[in-house]
Amino acid sequence: MSELAIEIKNLHKVYKRGLFGADGIFAVNDLSLEINQGEIWALAGPNGAGKTTTLHCLVGLLYPSKGTVRIFGKDPVSSCARKSVGFQSEIFFSYGYHTPFNALKLYGRLSGMEDLTLEKKIDEMLNLVGLSDVRNQDMQTFSKGMMQRVGLAQSILHDPDIIIWDEPSTGLDPEGRRLVADLITQLKARGRTILLSTHILSDIERVCDHIVIIDKGRALASSRIETLMNENPGKTLEDIYLDTVRRVEHA
Repeated sequence: MSELAIEIKNLHKVYKRGLFGADGIFAVNDLSLEINQGEIWALAGPNGAGKTTTLHCLVGLLYPSKGTVRIFGKDPVSSCARKSVGFQSEIFFSYGYHTPFNALKLYGRLSGMEDLTLEKKIDEMLNLVGLSDVRNQDMQTFSKGMMQRVGLAQSILHDPDIIIWDEPSTGLDPEGRRLVADLITQLKARGRTILLSTHILSDIERVCDHIVIIDKGRALASSRIETLMNENPGKTLEDIYLDTVRRVEHA
């Protein structure tokens, strides 16, 4: 495997508009990242900054207009890359008549997991996200936060080397947010690589190694969080983020 878990090089993604696609909107504009195995990275930026588009290119849901993205040196749509990645979209969806147990069983089979080990793994995941008591309850009765917990469980069910989460704390209460932070800590201890997008800067400060601040598809800043905090004494990560975005807006 390549030393880099995730490599994004000069990524552009343009959404065409107008007659014959003559005009376009740059969702991502010349973005480059290099993420080593075992690192925890966060993408932060305003709504519409290009975070979700970047993540979708990484998992093969979108194709770059220009540039390259690689998972352990492989194309994201290759079977090798797909097996290495666990992904949760911002809004997790599953059929309402599914129970958490049945949904995870389906996702596990799609990931190639064997039934003999799958059920034990499902029980472990449901316990991990605090849903053991409702494992056989129809998910149409679930709150948004409960659905989000099922999404977290499915993303790590097959024990991927890389976890990509788009706004994992969406809809979660404070207990759920703490769950996400604890999951990140556990996964990091096991050498897993995590790339996530979030608007909750306090969570990034607590559990992530590195932050990339993007706006209009461009990286405004990329740094280790420890370095940023040392260079800006007395400021929170939220203060630094707002200073960075406003400075560019007024440039």
